[in-house]
Amino acid sequence: MRVIWKYLKWILISLGFLIALIIIATAIFMNTAPQFGKKPNGNDLERISSSKHFSNGKFINLIPTAMGSFGEMIRTIPEFINGKNLKPKSPIETSFTPFKFEQDSSAMVTWYGHSAFKIRWQGKTILIDPMFGPVASPVSFGSKRFRYTNPIELETFDHIDAIIISHDHYDHLDYHSIMKLKDQTEHFYAPLGVGSHLKYWGVPEDRITELDWWQSAQLDDIQLIAAPSRHFSGRGIADRNSTQWASWVLIGNKQKVYFSGDGGYGPHFKEIGEKYGPFDLAMMECGQYNQAWQDIHMMPEESVQAGIDVGGKILMPIHWGAFNLAIHSWTDPIERFSRTAKEKNIKMIHPEIGQNFTLGEDIFSREWWKQD
Repeated sequence: MRVIWKYLKWILISLGFLIALIIIATAIFMNTAPQFGKKPNGNDLERISSSKHFSNGKFINLIPTAMGSFGEMIRTIPEFINGKNLKPKSPIETSFTPFKFEQDSSAMVTWYGHSAFKIRWQGKTILIDPMFGPVASPVSFGSKRFRYTNPIELETFDHIDAIIISHDHYDHLDYHSIMKLKDQTEHFYAPLGVGSHLKYWGVPEDRITELDWWQSAQLDDIQLIAAPSRHFSGRGIADRNSTQWASWVLIGNKQKVYFSGDGGYGPHFKEIGEKYGPFDLAMMECGQYNQAWQDIHMMPEESVQAGIDVGGKILMPIHWGAFNLAIHSWTDPIERFSRTAKEKNIKMIHPEIGQNFTLGEDIFSREWWKQD
């Protein structure tokens, strides 16, 4: 018995040492790996603390918002393992072809899957949430992008007038994409605090504009307005809600565009519509949802209603078609969004990934997600 206890004691000590080593290694990795970014501190923290949407060291939503309990999320693991149709069976057909640059008042739009967009508008090239990387995670074994028949080639982005960021989650703010794009980007627009990440990654401070909700900036003749959303932020363990999240209003000479960013349904959509609507295009988050975290990600039926609330003349479901971050099938967002829009007699578009389209013109929209 004494021998057994001796070996058991040795095993327990070794196991404890191993756990301690893992914890220390993880802490060192998270504090030194650049992809985690930088939590606002010093002058940045002092500056953002004056926001009325910042309290007790954290940004807050306009209404009470549940994040989803750890227990609820743990209970979804078996569904992740056994779920069906969580990813496309074959590569998604994509063709990222450049479009002719024109000094035109109509916005020319390209969707790259999930929430990443390029807009050529009034002589400007704008990227929104340019997450072009292969993994929505700080590590290589995280959630991988669906297979595309043609990759997204960052080398094709030769000059960018503005990059707009909605919040700092990995599926929206990608370290590797920013590092490849920052030198050819004139200016970055982001919610409060997100600039700390960008500066840490080498973006000069004078090329970053941070906006609180309802604040605006000018990109020549295009007005950019940070509007509320109902979500959260954070890239590590100890930085939850240390930076702000936002939706965005873009107003040109003749057209208006709304980008919802991420978030749950709430009265802010109607307020945005009353202040700035109607919109020629409303790009509405629709994907990566679950009843366990419904307050921070809308269900598809809510996405359609939110698009109606903001006054979208044409709705487009986004935040799907690239990553598997929830347990619904990968086609569930577009199927439910389409069905609800049809029931409510709301016009919607679902362009193919990589397809260029001009806002205000009808585009060919086949049901490309249906695979044999």
